[in-house]
Amino acid sequence: MSIAVVLAFMAFFILGFPVVVAIAVPALIYVLVAGFPIELIAQRMTYALDSFPLVAVPVFIFVGSLMNQSGITSDIFRFAHTLAGRVPGGLAQVNVLGSLIFSGTSGAALADIGGLGRIEVRAMVNVGFTRAYSAAITGASAVVGPIFPPSIPIIIYGSVTSVSIVQLLVAGIVPALLYVALLMGTVAWLAFRYNHPRAKAWPSLREVWRSFLPAAPALLTPVLLVGGMLLGVFTPTEAASVTVAYILLITMVFYGGISWARLRFALFDTVKSTSAVLIIVSAASLFGWILTIEQLPQTFTRTILSLSTEPMVLLLIVNLLLLVVGMFLDSTTATLLVAPLVSAPLVMAGVDPVHLGIIFIFNLMIGLLTPPMGLALFLLADIAKAPMPAIFKALMPFYVPLFLTLAIITLVPELSLWLPKMLR
Repeated sequence: MSIAVVLAFMAFFILGFPVVVAIAVPALIYVLVAGFPIELIAQRMTYALDSFPLVAVPVFIFVGSLMNQSGITSDIFRFAHTLAGRVPGGLAQVNVLGSLIFSGTSGAALADIGGLGRIEVRAMVNVGFTRAYSAAITGASAVVGPIFPPSIPIIIYGSVTSVSIVQLLVAGIVPALLYVALLMGTVAWLAFRYNHPRAKAWPSLREVWRSFLPAAPALLTPVLLVGGMLLGVFTPTEAASVTVAYILLITMVFYGGISWARLRFALFDTVKSTSAVLIIVSAASLFGWILTIEQLPQTFTRTILSLSTEPMVLLLIVNLLLLVVGMFLDSTTATLLVAPLVSAPLVMAGVDPVHLGIIFIFNLMIGLLTPPMGLALFLLADIAKAPMPAIFKALMPFYVPLFLTLAIITLVPELSLWLPKMLR
């Protein structure tokens, strides 16, 4: 029966049905055919949403929407431009640095692309970059958002696998910085090869200070978040609410406030985005419950452990599996369906669950940029008004830092674990 449910899901997905339909319909049919009470459907789906860690998801989505509507993203972009505009690569380097700064508040790659990305692509096109290249570096830099804290995918992963969300969030800091360094190196190499435009002169200290002041309140957000969680002042879920309060405060004090119309738009945008995420969470919960009672996780665990008991070999297998999964499923769906399956056998084999979590999420972020179902590619094509094949071609050089980072964080667990170990 579990095989039939999985095959039905794959069939619906290949036929082009929305992900939530592809998950829910086979699960509903299973419940009815197996003779379970129909009330079970509502119970399992609502039970999945009765989760304190998941409360952080809509709140962090609201943070990203609020920053876009209040104009804070523009100040972040101007500061990044002042710092990195003269570096080889010019606005492409600004794009990467801006994404790192914005990731300290948004927690989602698509939020980065939809908010800061619009400003970045427009600015790059205006100075002579192609639309395809502008979209490609915007997508490649947005990957850092879900790795650097706060991170919505990490919060969902931690709630599904019962791994400490605080340790997962802290574990993402060094891998995120490593990826940013490799990505900026790639951008510089491309700039030298293709003579990309950049600012004519290095900024003076006065110019740096002048652009830093408007962005400073927003730049303190990740310091507030990470520091508060490390000191035990608040949990990741509470940190989301603290962030909203802080963003509203600095918006009123430093950024001239926000109109009711823009605040209302941010609220509606949050409700819309949250609904899309949580309906998948509830449907995937029912789907996962079916796989559990059919003992698919136990079967999968035995199969994986029969291949090898060496942690690195298992991590290589899981990397290959997740790269394929990421090509077809969005990160939320993949986390909900696949994380419970792969975490059990690898933890039994000796893989640190925090290390596995960072590898898992980074794999799925690569999936955002890989066809045929890379969601970031569709959003980038819409923002940049460029054909998707051209964007995918322009992305090719950026797969090097992506896969190199994945290889390094897989082979060197301490890069992810040394900060969390300080909390244990």
